[in-house]
Amino acid sequence: MQSQASSSLTIIVLVIVGAFIIGSGALLLSSRPDPVQITINPPIPTVTPLPTATPAPILVYVTGAVNQPETTVEVPYESRVIDAITAAGGFTDNANQTLVNVAGILRDGDQVHVPALVIPEENTSEEITAIEELPTPSGGDVIYINTATLEELETLPGIGPATAQSIIDYREENGVFTQLEDLDDVPGIGPATLQNLSELVAFD
Repeated sequence: MQSQASSSLTIIVLVIVGAFIIGSGALLLSSRPDPVQITINPPIPTVTPLPTATPAPILVYVTGAVNQPETTVEVPYESRVIDAITAAGGFTDNANQTLVNVAGILRDGDQVHVPALVIPEENTSEEITAIEELPTPSGGDVIYINTATLEELETLPGIGPATAQSIIDYREENGVFTQLEDLDDVPGIGPATLQNLSELVAFD
């Protein structure tokens, strides 16, 4: 009898221990945190900009008081008048530099004429008149400020895209410009720019 009771007690203990082990395992499994999912996103491909076309060089005819007069020179696009003069050998000692807008932006086919301080006596009156009445003024054609497009305004010295747009906005809001001083009210234009524009703009 005592042996049977001992065996039953052993079985009960084993059952309890087994139940404890199973319950502990279940509790451990239920309390485990959810696995963390790591997603690796590939980098966004970088768009390679298309190459822009390089403007072709322009041809400019240089005459007057330069070391290589009556010369057609090739200069890069958007070069200045001084670049054409330099390509033609630079000013001579007799050049009247104050009458040349060296900051003017050149366009293909322009003529740059550098007047002399003293016109040689051997020139006749007809030759002097021909020199003074050039077919193309240095620095390009006159820009009509009240009708010029954005691109035309940008050819003026000291006028970039933002200032050119400001000129168009100002004339649309306030009416046409009647004199050079009116441009002083446009943001981005100051006395120095006005001086450079004095011979290059018209208000008709």
